[in-house]
Amino acid sequence: MKNLLEIKEITKVFGEGTVNEKVALNSVSLTLREGDFVTVIGNNGAGKSTLLNCIAGVHNVDKGSIVLDGKDITRLSEHKRARWMGRVFQDPLKGTAFDMTIEENLAIAYYKNKSRGLSPGITSKDRELFREKLSMLEMGLEDKMTQKVKLLSGGQRQALTLFMAAITGPELLLLDEHTAALDPAAASKVLSLTDRFAEDPKLCTLMITHNMKDALKHGNRTILMKDGQIMMDISGEERRQMTVEKLIEKFSIDNDRMLL
Repeated sequence: MKNLLEIKEITKVFGEGTVNEKVALNSVSLTLREGDFVTVIGNNGAGKSTLLNCIAGVHNVDKGSIVLDGKDITRLSEHKRARWMGRVFQDPLKGTAFDMTIEENLAIAYYKNKSRGLSPGITSKDRELFREKLSMLEMGLEDKMTQKVKLLSGGQRQALTLFMAAITGPELLLLDEHTAALDPAAASKVLSLTDRFAEDPKLCTLMITHNMKDALKHGNRTILMKDGQIMMDISGEERRQMTVEKLIEKFSIDNDRMLL
């Protein structure tokens, strides 16, 4: 497997030169190979979301570089990077157009990186494809394609958002605590779908979670961030032997802000 994402000594400082100066990322380096599914944990303020925002282009880095599949994207805009990335946020209200139908949302996502030629609107072929793909979610959404997204539950909407992020065929999938706002049953369902999508051997997945059990259960690598740096990067047998209790003991993780 080749290296897909190469982050080299990136630094991000907010409020530089002011009394509120905060070094959010301090010379962070990280390499992900094709097929990697990396979970990211750490206390609030550790730099987890800043890392994802810098990869996605929401924030420009102050130092260092970001290379995706051989392309230096360090100075590319968020819009230009979006063609290679899918992203799901914590808030189920983000990622979908709530006043549009399910099939309209899917069409927007599906054609994000494709030319639609001269045929406007959603074709019967599109609907057939969307119905087939939606059935994978096992939520009955394939029978509600003309229903507006705002009528869906939080779990259904987050599953749809995840599906929309994956259907574009991204090289990198960024998940920013995408189950944190869901009830346990819905969270479990969305994580199960996440595992299924992440099985794509050419896809890289980076998932932030506050749930340490989930961090060790899902994916093939876990990194722990603290004070804007990566303090731990484990995989293989070391990861299989790691427990939540060992993590807390070894890295003095704040129990109050992390879920066991």
